[in-house]
Amino acid sequence: MAEPPDRPATRVPFFTPGPRVLMRLALIGAVLAILCSAFAWTAGWLPPRRLTQTGMIDALRAVDGRHRGFRSNHAKGVCVTGWFEGNGQASRLSTASVLRAGRSPVVGRFALAGGMPFQADAPAKVRSMALRIMPPDGQEWRMGLNDIPVFVARTAQEFHDLLLATRPDPTTGKPDPARVGPFMATHPNTARAAAQVAKRSITSGFADDTYRSLDAFRFIDADGVVVPVRWAMVPLAPVQAPAARIEANTLFDGLIAALRQGPLQWRLMISIGTVSDPTSDPTVAWPADRDQVDAGTLTLNRAESEDNGPCTGITYDPTILPVGIAASDDPILPARSSAYMRSFVIRSGETKPPSAVSPASIGPGGQP
Repeated sequence: MAEPPDRPATRVPFFTPGPRVLMRLALIGAVLAILCSAFAWTAGWLPPRRLTQTGMIDALRAVDGRHRGFRSNHAKGVCVTGWFEGNGQASRLSTASVLRAGRSPVVGRFALAGGMPFQADAPAKVRSMALRIMPPDGQEWRMGLNDIPVFVARTAQEFHDLLLATRPDPTTGKPDPARVGPFMATHPNTARAAAQVAKRSITSGFADDTYRSLDAFRFIDADGVVVPVRWAMVPLAPVQAPAARIEANTLFDGLIAALRQGPLQWRLMISIGTVSDPTSDPTVAWPADRDQVDAGTLTLNRAESEDNGPCTGITYDPTILPVGIAASDDPILPARSSAYMRSFVIRSGETKPPSAVSPASIGPGGQP
């Protein structure tokens, strides 16, 4: 898999040594540590001449350690089920049956970034929504969405190096500015992406958050016309500010409480790219004024623990797509596909302890 060369090294005043700079580097390092955990799925797709699956997994475990039986990333999560109701408005762009008017069952998962299955909830932690949409014709559309505006690396090698640069220092437990600084200075695209992530709006929980594909895809219509797209799940619930006090399971308890009151819904908004919008660089956001199509409504009405829940054995591989939707030239996509399968194989051979979000905390029969 060809990878674009790094941009020329650039030294800017931000990285001039000094107390103020060290504080800024520590902050950037903390943000990137969260993001590295957030995307710890990028293992196992690497060219043999550069990296191996073992090498990447070792780098990932350097961030959050090893936790047997759990996913390599987004280890703390909960299963959800419901349906997607296509409205047909996007069917002019793609032949995918899931985009026609009609209902398709959904098995999904909400999770927090990181490989620590018993981590305490935190408002700024990256949140994810993973979906398996199953239209009646037997095809599937799997998604792995996150509540950040961009990804923080363009290539496999870049992400691996970012992991090593932001791994916790054994003494402080935080990223070392002496490692973060040189990496950021020579990877301005990562610095820009991290700044965008750090400035994102943070909502009260899973129910009122927006989740984005980050990677680009292609819609193909009945005449074979191809358009580049990205998409987002936009909540119908009113957006609220984070709670002043966060307990160990505040975000998951909030999701369960919201489902107890009734179904939760999101609009699937498709952004249509132009020839000027990059499809191979997920660190760059597309302009907000791009044409958008409301493709339908996601409704979730049931939660279950991952302890034998319906999402436990699913790999939310974003390259599993129905006819009419295809992956773009984004190199992160095949990375995610291979990594998800590798993570599944590893955890399938391990004994998993009970999850942090237990069946007892959700209720009998999977009902909150």
